Amino acid sequence: MATDDDTLRSLPSPTAVLFDLDGTLVDTVETRIEAWHRTLGEAGLPTTRDEIAPLIGIDGRRLAREAAAAAGRPIDDARAEEIDKQSGELYEALNTAPRSLPGFGALVAALDAREIIWAIATSSRKEQVAASVEALGLAVEPRIVDASHVEHAKPAPDLLLEAARQLGIEPARCWYVGDSTWDMIAAVAAGMIAIGVTAGAAVGAEELMNAGAHVTVESLGDLVTAFGEPVPAR
Repeated sequence: MATDDDTLRSLPSPTAVLFDLDGTLVDTVETRIEAWHRTLGEAGLPTTRDEIAPLIGIDGRRLAREAAAAAGRPIDDARAEEIDKQSGELYEALNTAPRSLPGFGALVAALDAREIIWAIATSSRKEQVAASVEALGLAVEPRIVDASHVEHAKPAPDLLLEAARQLGIEPARCWYVGDSTWDMIAAVAAGMIAIGVTAGAAVGAEELMNAGAHVTVESLGDLVTAFGEPVPAR
């Protein structure tokens, strides 16, 4: 299920667009799942890939705690932090050849042509996303707000609100584009327009809509139509 052009054009025009990274801009969800699957197994918390997939996009510390609870071995915050860090380090080692997802270049060009600012707001640790950011092929490094900036990452709205604060934009004037249910929950809680994209997601459009997405699209390029023609330069 994907939205149509009329639905996109009916959305409030954004002053800023915020993006999730994994599974939204780069095709890295399977690598994330693999890293978590291995790390949790090594931590004595065996789980399956199917059990991990719906949790991708959530705060890693919470993911670790939920996996531990499901295994009947609850862990404290310190252990959750340790497991999250280990998973991130393994992901960094595995994420050697990420690819940007279809339509990213066209969408960024459309935003830049309309002077709409954009940034990345990710639950990942900034030091562990270098390969993914490089895969975007940008001339300059984008603005990145990561989970280290807030106490509570997604699905809490804190990360998105901090990104809006750093950009100097009211949350209601922001779109948040993501691929997970946690992205949609966080965007709605932050008072932003929630846009679900399925090209690199571990879940489908129905799950994203049920989590609060205002609309869903198959690829980032489908969002270009929401902006109409760019304003001519004066």
